[in-house]
Amino acid sequence: MKRPTRLPFLVAVALLATGSVPVAAAHTRARTPERLGVTATAPATAADARVGVLVSGGEHYCTASVVHSPRRDLVVTAAHCLSGGGDIVFVPGYRGGEAPYGKWTVTRTYLADGWKESQDEDSDVAFARVVPTGGQKGGSKGGAEVEDVVGADRLLAGRGRSPVGGAVTVVGYPKVRETPVRCTATSTAYGGGQQRIECPGYSGGTSGSPWTDARGRIVGVLGGFQEGGTTDDVSYSAVLGAETAALYQEATK
Repeated sequence: MKRPTRLPFLVAVALLATGSVPVAAAHTRARTPERLGVTATAPATAADARVGVLVSGGEHYCTASVVHSPRRDLVVTAAHCLSGGGDIVFVPGYRGGEAPYGKWTVTRTYLADGWKESQDEDSDVAFARVVPTGGQKGGSKGGAEVEDVVGADRLLAGRGRSPVGGAVTVVGYPKVRETPVRCTATSTAYGGGQQRIECPGYSGGTSGSPWTDARGRIVGVLGGFQEGGTTDDVSYSAVLGAETAALYQEATK
């Protein structure tokens, strides 16, 4: 699995009656050509600053990222990263123990019924709302929400909205590292509700890592089958369908 054994507990999409459509979001992610299937240290870019670690008990144990939302205070991760209870803090752009964009306390979590009722692998996606930890505002922008500080990506979800088969870039934080890793690979379908990629080095701690397409839209979240996979070289995500879109709508009410 992609989480450590000791786990503490953690789009814009607008639903229509006939499905879902993505809502425009600021801060689109520029993409440069990358060799497929090669994992390297992620550079400290403005786009990747919206990806960070989840911390509990003084240790980072999962990855999460900021998604565009009306309140500008929402992050997305894997449901199994939020299932153990306890206090959780999100640190975007984490590197070497530093929090360059502040620390953000998780105040509320949103998990799909499929995960809450039976830990369905196809429902291993979750959202969380965050506020500045200790009343301190993130970065240099006093009074700002997390999205105002680091930007956000859209989540592409809903019936027919989350494609499988294209190139995706995955940025995540292995528990054994203090810097994030990055890899681009082609996603392939796995079973009826999963997708997979082949990238080395995605060990425990990378659960919750966003999968972004060539337009910077989140089309997956590392988790799903076997909570992300049992080897470091193959990773999984649930396909982000109607359930994920409905969960996002609930989180943004």
